[in-house]
Amino acid sequence: FKLCKVRSVQFGQKGIPYLNTYDGRTIRYPDPLIKANDTIKLDLESNKIVDFIKFDVGNVVMVTGGRNRGRVGVIKNREKHKGSFETIHVQDAAGHEFATRLGNVFTIGKGTKPWVSLPKGKGIKLSIIEEARKRLAAQAAA
Repeated sequence: FKLCKVRSVQFGQKGIPYLNTYDGRTIRYPDPLIKANDTIKLDLESNKIVDFIKFDVGNVVMVTGGRNRGRVGVIKNREKHKGSFETIHVQDAAGHEFATRLGNVFTIGKGTKPWVSLPKGKGIKLSIIEEARKRLAAQAAA
């Protein structure tokens, strides 16, 4: 399977609903509850939607753009600004809070359980000092 972020949900000719994903796929007759910014779990063999995750407060997200790219955390708050970018506040597993634009986040799981395996480090960004200490500890061990 593959997780795909929904870019838009529209109606085509003769009123057929379809959705567009971030990777260029178009899927006809999606679940009517799926909206833009949600994430769908797509079966690659049948090209059908298996499940979906709503873009809600409390779900696990991965930041895919901006300064915080690669970080993983839970949505704490969503600020809507008229005529400007929506801001999403995210808290990572270490307890650090950061904010980013709506277009930079990608929901990867319901609640605090991600649907995909996370890389080593679990998406936590270390400070420069913490990285240096980790490198020194690795050199001392070797």
